[in-house]
Amino acid sequence: MINQLRRLWGELYSSAEEYQKKLEDFILFIKEARKAYQPYFDGSEIDWYKDAVIYSLYVDLFNEDIDGLITKLDYLKDLGITCIWLLPILNSPMKDAGFDISDYTKIRDSLTKGREGIFEEFLLQAHNRGIRVIFDIAMNHCSVEHPWFQEAIADTGSTKRDYFIWSDDDQKYGDARIIFKGLCKSNWEWEPVTKQFYFHRFFEIQPDLNYRNPDVLIEMTKILISWKLKGLDGFRADAIPYIWKSEGTSCENLPETHTVVKFFRAALDFIEVGTLLLAEACQPPKKVVEYFGEGDECNAAYHFPVMPRIYESMAEGSNHAVRMALSPDFTPLNIPENCQWFMFLRCHDELTLEMVSPQERKFIFDHYCKEPLWSFREGEGVSARLASLLDADADRIKLAYSIMFSLLGTPIIFYGDEFGKTNDLEFYHEQLGLTGINDSRYLVRGRVNWERVENELENGIGNTSKIYRFLKNMIAVRKKCPSLGRGTIKFLDIRNCKGDISEEILAYERGTKDKITVLQNLSERELCVNFNLEDKKELLGSEIIRNGDHLVFKPYAFYWFGEE
Repeated sequence: MINQLRRLWGELYSSAEEYQKKLEDFILFIKEARKAYQPYFDGSEIDWYKDAVIYSLYVDLFNEDIDGLITKLDYLKDLGITCIWLLPILNSPMKDAGFDISDYTKIRDSLTKGREGIFEEFLLQAHNRGIRVIFDIAMNHCSVEHPWFQEAIADTGSTKRDYFIWSDDDQKYGDARIIFKGLCKSNWEWEPVTKQFYFHRFFEIQPDLNYRNPDVLIEMTKILISWKLKGLDGFRADAIPYIWKSEGTSCENLPETHTVVKFFRAALDFIEVGTLLLAEACQPPKKVVEYFGEGDECNAAYHFPVMPRIYESMAEGSNHAVRMALSPDFTPLNIPENCQWFMFLRCHDELTLEMVSPQERKFIFDHYCKEPLWSFREGEGVSARLASLLDADADRIKLAYSIMFSLLGTPIIFYGDEFGKTNDLEFYHEQLGLTGINDSRYLVRGRVNWERVENELENGIGNTSKIYRFLKNMIAVRKKCPSLGRGTIKFLDIRNCKGDISEEILAYERGTKDKITVLQNLSERELCVNFNLEDKKELLGSEIIRNGDHLVFKPYAFYWFGEE
């Protein structure tokens, strides 16, 4: 790993003595860090993330603070969760839900209530229950309130000045797209004290870091290692495609960006192999797989394009969109052995429509954006929770979960979706008033009313209980079927009773050994199909309905079959 770090450093920076001393000092740092590291797990499952069931949450919205989160660990363990993904918890003025970080070394006081060691206690309590923990860290940018940026403004001769990207005009990097269309007009913001522009890919409150400065790479890597030493199991690396900038390019997915990420990975692996580095790269799959490298970059990455196509297939009642998204021409499936795709039904932001064609975007948007307020980035996304997108229809929600849990990779549940939480208009208006930013994503957040939820779960009331009990059972079944997290996928053509191939059935086999066969009715019609049930066992406990020799699907019904 040390030689790997030296090689990567040489690809990025000058061989001047000053630069080499920075590297050697850093190497001494990580050697001491490894001596100090005390692992909790035995280290034998270095690809533990392949079998994980991940639960994504905002600590304060889930249950007020870290102490409140600790009280819900048994709830999460009972549901079947094996990894908690904490959405931004680091110090922040909260202008962008915590993705605007003002201190990478400290958790927000509102989450710790000033209690020293409470985060380490949470990690211990989670680990004692067999639950790993990862959290968000923005690698590309920080907050304008970060001391680095404040020093860069106050003293133009400061070493921190070069932690950011400055220009006398706003013309540089003109080929870099504006990511927050409709929310930002430019990637440059005027700074009146220094009388220069600074570069940002997201909101103007989030200046981009300048990785051309080796001190930035060292600082950020040390930050990752410091949290690893506290017991964290991994990181969701936010906005990594934008890390390196070069004139005349899109400033996305540049070769130097991959070198930086490899440096992060080599340093973390030096401390403990299996530390998760999860790529947040909303890019086409052929670009995303580049973040796996040769198994030496990110351990895992989201498959953004398949998510909207799950909704497209359900709206059309046709398997075409999903099958296309996972066709070899679109998605490279032969990824490095130690890498994994992560799946979700919608991320913590929105049902993103970036990775679909203009025709698909219009169709999905028109079908699912039921209120003008739900529109995000001028129609490139729909800000709505799972239950709101699917009209709180328990059957369709269950179908969506069946697809996510069986289709590919590691599943992620967004907090509240396990019991059908819908959009929170009250929270949206509250945040709009606090931040002044008209960001429709506030709709999909909001606080959990545990008194109501627990009452409905305890008394078996409505969708809350129905969806929760169903999902708990599905998670338990998945854990017994390693083929669903690690196996291959082969799509099946299923014929209806007339002998015609039914596009309304989304069917596939997962794995070769301990094969699982999944059949799902995407339509609102009852279907009758030809399917040989010999030597097959239905795993979810669903009632098997027959019509003679044929298998009958109620609207939105599905079956998971294992081999007897």
